[in-house]
Parts: sequence; C-alpha cells; structure tokens
Amino acid sequence: MVKSYLKYEHSKTFGLITSATSNAVWSADDNAPDASSRSTSGGRAVVGADEEVLCWDVKKGELLGRWKDSGCSAEVTAIAQSKTDPDVYAVGYGDGSIRVWDSRIATVIINFNGHRSGITALAFDKSGVRLASGAQDTDVVVWDLVAEVGLFKLRGHKNQITGLCFLHPEDVSETAADGQDDNGLGAPNGHLFAGDDHAGFLLTTSKDALFKLWDLGSQHCMETHVAQTNGECWSMGITLDQSICITAGNDGELRVWSVDIRGLSSVSRHVTEDLERRYLKERGTINRHGKDRTLGVTFHPSGSYIAVHGSEKAIELWAIRSSAEVQKSLARKRRRRKEKEKGKSLASDPKQMEVNEEKHSDEEDGEEGEIDISEIIVPYVIVRTSGKVRSMDWAGTRIGKSLQILAATTNNQLEVYDIPIKRKEKKSKSSEPPDYDRIYSVDMPGHRTDVRSLALSSDDRMLASASNGNLKIWNVRTQNCIRTLECGYALCSSFLPGDKIVVVGNRNGELELFDIASSTLIDTIKAHEGPVWTLHVHPDGRSMVTGSADKSAKFWNFEIVQEEIPGTKRTTPRLRLNHTRTLKVADDILSIRISPDSRLIAVALLDNTVKVFFVDSLKLFLNLYGHKLPVLNMDISYDSKLIVTCSADKNVRLWGLDFGDCHRAFFAHQDSIMQVAFVPHNQDGNGHHFFSASKDRMVKYWDGDKFEQIQKLEGHHGEIWAIAVSRTGDFVVSASHDKSIRVWQQTDEQIFLEEEREKELEELYEGTLTTSLDPEPENGEEKSEVVAAGKQTVETLMAGEKIAEALELGMADLQLLDEWNAIRSTQPNAAPPPRNPLFMAYGHISAEAHVLAVVQKIKAAALQDALLVLPFEKVTALFTFLRIWAERQWNMPLTCRVLFFMLKTHHRQIVASKTMRPMLDAIRTHLRSALQQQKDEMGFNLAALRFVGTQVKDRGTREYVDEEAWDREEEGEKGRRKRAFVDVA
Repeated sequence: MVKSYLKYEHSKTFGLITSATSNAVWSADDNAPDASSRSTSGGRAVVGADEEVLCWDVKKGELLGRWKDSGCSAEVTAIAQSKTDPDVYAVGYGDGSIRVWDSRIATVIINFNGHRSGITALAFDKSGVRLASGAQDTDVVVWDLVAEVGLFKLRGHKNQITGLCFLHPEDVSETAADGQDDNGLGAPNGHLFAGDDHAGFLLTTSKDALFKLWDLGSQHCMETHVAQTNGECWSMGITLDQSICITAGNDGELRVWSVDIRGLSSVSRHVTEDLERRYLKERGTINRHGKDRTLGVTFHPSGSYIAVHGSEKAIELWAIRSSAEVQKSLARKRRRRKEKEKGKSLASDPKQMEVNEEKHSDEEDGEEGEIDISEIIVPYVIVRTSGKVRSMDWAGTRIGKSLQILAATTNNQLEVYDIPIKRKEKKSKSSEPPDYDRIYSVDMPGHRTDVRSLALSSDDRMLASASNGNLKIWNVRTQNCIRTLECGYALCSSFLPGDKIVVVGNRNGELELFDIASSTLIDTIKAHEGPVWTLHVHPDGRSMVTGSADKSAKFWNFEIVQEEIPGTKRTTPRLRLNHTRTLKVADDILSIRISPDSRLIAVALLDNTVKVFFVDSLKLFLNLYGHKLPVLNMDISYDSKLIVTCSADKNVRLWGLDFGDCHRAFFAHQDSIMQVAFVPHNQDGNGHHFFSASKDRMVKYWDGDKFEQIQKLEGHHGEIWAIAVSRTGDFVVSASHDKSIRVWQQTDEQIFLEEEREKELEELYEGTLTTSLDPEPENGEEKSEVVAAGKQTVETLMAGEKIAEALELGMADLQLLDEWNAIRSTQPNAAPPPRNPLFMAYGHISAEAHVLAVVQKIKAAALQDALLVLPFEKVTALFTFLRIWAERQWNMPLTCRVLFFMLKTHHRQIVASKTMRPMLDAIRTHLRSALQQQKDEMGFNLAALRFVGTQVKDRGTREYVDEEAWDREEEGEKGRRKRAFVDVA
C-alpha cells in the first residue's frame, strides 16, 4: 500500500513591520469617523512586507490591513498611490508582475505581467488612467488602466530603471493668462490646446546614468542627458508644478534640472518638432552632507522643501528659497564683499576703490541673469534616524507649524518625525537648525535584528524569539507580542519547566534568566568564557546543560532558594542555577542534545564530529564521523534510537544510536543547514519524521524511515536561522533573515510522494517553458525603441489553448448545423444531429455563444498574449465567429478589441489571402451598423444626462444676501443725491 502523509501549509506570518525591498507610502486616514479625529490621527503607512502589503496605523501602531494575493509568492518591490483615487495602489513584485489594489476592500482590481524581472519604479499619471512601470530588465512599460492592457514598451536604457514621472504640459496651457508662448505667439483661435489631445511626456532615469525625456504621443525619445558625473543615477524627484527636477547619484551628488514645460506644451500642439530646442536644462549641482549613494529625493507637495536620503541613518531636508529671500541673500553677500574690499583698497590705493565699485555694478547685472542653484536650494536640517533609511514619504500635504516625515528603515521599523518650521519674522543671531522629534513609531511588533533562536512553551501557546538586543514573547494563536525584554546578543534560548521563565545564552558567555510574568531579568550568570552556542533542558526538567566555544559543556541544577527582601524580614522564593559538573572536550561545542530516555548526551564539535557520552558517567560511547564541515545542529528522536545531524556541508545524516552507524546521508539543501528537529511524539506514526531549515530559504520535511523528502515549505525571502516544532507536531515555526516569523500548520490534506515529485517536475518544465518563449535579445542585436507590451506566462498559454479548443469545437458544430439545415430544405422532418456533449452540458448553448463565453472569461490584461498563441490557421475560424458577434451585436467592445488586434498582428497574411476578403467585408458591414447604433445610443444618453445635470443645478442654486452689506449700500444711497433726467426739449 502507498503511504500517505499529512500536508503542512503556511498559515501565519508575524514579526515583520516593513521589509527592506520596498518603499513606504504615507496616506491620510480617510476612514476616520469625523474630521477632528482625521486631523489628529497620524495617518496610515502602506509598506511592503515580503509578499504582502501591510497597512499600519502610525499613531497607534496597529495593523489595519494585510493585502496578499494567494497566487503570488514574489516579494513586493515597489508601491505607488494614485493621485486621483487615493484608495487605488499599484504594487510591483519581484517576478515582474504588477497588481492594482483597492485598499478599501483589499482586493486586486487588475493584474499586469510585462516585465522579465523585479519592478523598481511605478508612477501614475495625473488623471489616474495610465501607469508607467520600470524594472530591472531596463524596460519601461506604459499601461492603460481602463482598457486593462499594456500600451507599449519603451527601450533605451541599459540598466535598471530608478525613476519615472509623467509630464503634463496642459497644466501650463490652462494657467496661461493671455494665451502667449515663450516666443510670443498665441495658439490659433485664441486658446491653447486641449490637453486631452496629446498623450503627454515621460521622464525616466536609470542606473546607466542616463536621463531621458520620452514623447508618449509619437512614442520616441526626445532627449537624452547624462544625469550624473560619477557612476549611476539612483533616484529622481520633481516638483508638483513640474518645473524643477533633481537627479541623484553616488557621492552625495544632486543635479538640478529645469523642465521647459511651456516648450513641451507647444510641442504637443504642433505637428513639427523644433530639433534644436532643449527642454531639459541643467541648473547646477548641489552636494549632500552624506557621501553615500542617494536613494530617494522627494519634494514636499507645497514645493518649499526637499527631503533627500541615502543608505545611512539620516534624512537631509533642504529648503527652497523664494525670489525675495534669494535677492536678500545675494544683497547681503554683495554688501559683505564690498566692505571687505573697501577695507583692503583704502589701505592700499583710493583709485583702486573706484575700479572695484565699477566691477561690482557689472557683477550685479550678471547675477540678476543667472543665480547659482546653491543660493536657491539651501540645507535646512539633518534628521538622524534610529536605523538605516530604506525610504521616506511626507506625512501630510499641508505646511502648518511643522513638517512631518515618515521613514521606513532597514531594521524593521517605521518612524514619524516632526520638524518645526523656522519663521522668517523672528530674526535670531544664530542660524541654528530646528530641533526635531520622533513623534510616532511602529517598532513593537518585530525585532530590529535577525531572530537567532526560537523556543515554544510546553503547551505550545507561547513562542520566545531571541535576537541581538531583544527577547520577545508571542501569543502563537493571536500573533501578538506579549512581552519585549532587553537581552544581549542571543544565540540560544529555552523555556524552563512551568513556562514562567525563559533562559537565554548569549555571545558574551552569559546565561540570562527572564521572568515573563513580571517582565524582569532575574539573574545573569557568567557561565562560560566563550559564546554559549547551545543549551538543552534535561528531559526530567530538573537540570540543563550548556555548550560553549570555550570547549566545555556545563551541567546546571535548578534550585529554589529563599531570598530575603531588603528592609524586611520576609523571604521570597527565587530560582537559581547551580553548576554541578563540567565536561571538557577537544574543540568548540556547537550543539548539545540529551536523549529523551536521559541515557545519552550528544555533543557536536567544530572538528566536524559528533561525540556521544553517557549522561551519568560522562564516558565516551560513540564517535560519529562523516561530515566534511562542522555540524551546526542535531536532534534525537522520541524513542532515542535515531540521531539526525545537519552541517555546513549542505548534508543531513541519520545515525543509529545503538551502534553509531550512518543509516543515510542526504544532500538536503543548496546551502548550509542551520537546524534540524524531529517530530516530538509518535501518535500518528510520524516519530521518525524530521524538519530541516537552511540558508537556501527552504524548510524541508523528511521521512527518516524511508529516507524520502516528503514536502518543501517555500515562503521565506531570506536565510532561515531557526525552527521550532510544536510538542503536538501540529505546527512548525521558522524565523528568517527577512525578519518574518512564519507558522506552518498541519492540515488534513493527504500528500503522496509520487504526486509531489510530479508537481516539482511540472513546475520546472513550466519555468523553462515561459523563459524560452521570451528570449532576451542577444548583445549584437539592435533593439527597437518601442515594442508591444506583453509577456507569455503559463496563464496566457492555457488561455490561448482554451480559445483554440473552443474554436475547433465551434467550427465543427457550425458545419454540423449547416449540413442539417441543408437536409431540412429537402426533408423538413429530419431529426437534429447529435451535437458535442459539451454544448449539451451547458444547456444546448450555441457554438458562437460558447466561444464568446470562453473569450470573455480571459482577463483583459492577458487577452492579447493569449490571442498570440493562436496559429494563423485558426484566425479564419475566429473571424467567422467575429462576424456572427458583430451581426448580433454581442459584447461590441470585446469584439472590436479582438478584431483590431488580430488585424494588426496578422496584417500581411490577411492582405495576401483571397478567402479572407469576403469575410472582412461582411464583418465591416455589420460592425459599422452596430457601432453607429451604439454611438447614437451614447449620444442620446449624454444629452439626457446634460439635461438632468442642468435641472439639478438650477434647483440647487439659491441666492443669499449679506444683510450688513445690503444695509450699508442702502444708507449710502440715501445720503447720495439721485440723478435726475431733464427733458431739454
């Protein structure tokens, strides 16, 4: 009989606030019940957390929402919020996919797939109907959010995209007062163009240090500049009015550019382009205080301040001076310079003074023409954060008494800083930078550093996670952090019997005892001279053993002593560790395990061996040789018959504890294996099953009797440092370098080893299939600047196959019905022929309705790629059905979309084919009449809506009179003499 196993599945993730792969976006808390609470709330922070997007209440530190697509395991790499609809967010993932989320209902609205690698930049246009995405594959794709399709892919950069921004020249056109251009020419008919006619422009920056301006109407690159003088361009920021742009690179260099938005508006109006004109002009370079690479440049919505940050623990704020302040500053500098030179010239030669004055007047004229950028953009304050900054965003759009910034740091926390604004009126002698405060932070629900050790309580209700500096106790069921305690650099930990005390071994050779109930450190014992790498509580619960790098294992008894309370005669019971025995070995101890029957103790040493001693006499029993590198961890089965060891040599070995023979060696993982653990009991016959966790980001489940891998648990995005198996074996907890703690729950679903192997082979095949369909262009090939935005995935391939299958069945059915109709003309009582059972199952559906239903079920974003799968021989069949749909006016938008795409794709073959012409003529006739009818219908509805709108407006208009102003006017008229009309005749 084939053996089945119970499946483990990922159930919960906690301990992660924000991951270092994605940016953070601040959003106003629009869900607040009233305006007052909305103004006092700290807003929401939308951040990426591995494969999820988390929404935090910044003030309370509460998790408001968790957005996760079950079909996506790639980590979040970029987030952008729509300017028109604040509830819509575009989220880019590491596999090149983009999902558009509605934050109110936490569901995916649209799913796009067009990049070969992780998304690095996202930007919505002003109207919120287009989205631009840039990725590591050097491509920029513009997506239409209404039609849910990729419009085109722009190629020109040679490295990953680091910044994107839409330019809208119509903003200038609307605000232009007199309809005059820079050159003094007005637009025809006295008004500037309607901005809707032109597709706009796009600014892009890349790691290849190039800064490009694209015309989205004609889909070509208008200008290319070298953005940075030394190496890559890492980020870009632009003002709200799109007049100034800053690109940032290495060594703290910021380059300022002015954007000729008026010139661009004239380009979008006229067909011809002025080739000599440059629309991006360099204004100068300013240098940051920090000399690291600049990862973010963000302008405040008011346009008065700029926030810049690199990869260090600081955010630099710069102020943009007004023209009056700039002139004042220049005048002050000129005055100082004059005074200095006056003093020098008086001392030397009076005639020289006159020459200097003339020179100064010339300089003043020159300065008015072009002001140095360092006079306009000046340093304001440097905000020091408690962790390295990954991204920042302005918290709030208005400037009140202070500025607020949200910072997401790489050490898993969110912070909000409040920076007061210096008032211009108050003239102070010292220009001290303003003091800033950290007003909110979200840091409790996670560790600042990697979790190095996990321990579960005896009832599996509490989980202890220890890292460098922190020990946290979690409620496993609710995932809430119950206690946070300060500790040293923790390397191992365990609950002591009774689950009230946790013991932690640290890098300084100390053992720290923590009381969970009172959140206090009971005792610190200097146990070893070197780091305490391992500890294990004796199965009888009365003692424990610790192993260290000082080449000794020490045995400790738990004793309760009565301690006097200072200042009183009362005593209180207190736990104390009493050192009883020491086992000296030849090398550093990395892991220790006592067998469940308390007979043997296994010690793993740095010399790649495991030595097994008797617990009572500490005499050597077995020597386990075989690993090529040190054994990092081990575990002994419930019946004390098997020991499993894992090593840095990527192998897991199973040994018998009776003779020390190696039962089997597995090449288990692709990297060092950090921990192994047996299931602690044998209730379901799984006592010899064990888990292994590795730096290759995998947890694997093994059968120790059959020497087979049962299951792979994938989900972590960083090296896994520790695992803990529950006493019941119902769940496993793992902690990783990605700062997340994951719970893997045992389900009732059965798995069979053969099926698992088949699934793995299928995944491997699908992965190679999709990469072979989208081959990367070779270095010698010339890439075209604009290509279609699309990417074949397994989903689009299956959709294409479904369409082909439906067309085949549909054509056969149409032919069958044609034959039956021909027979009926001679034999009216002829019985209908037997149709395909599929049509019968759908309730005698017609062939054309079935094909339409199949096409309708395909997502709009995947439809074009699915149609590309169809060979040309199927196009004739598809056109047959398109003619029927057009004739019956079924789903006209979809019919037109499929028709136009197929005509564009197979244009040459269709033109060359004689059989297609009559078919296309028929489609054209039906399509014109159908579209004309729809146009008339829309026109009628629009007119009706306009009429209703004017009626509502008329009814809603009321005239109000200001009584005081009315009285004043009447009094004025009384005092004034009225004009009289005299009849002169």
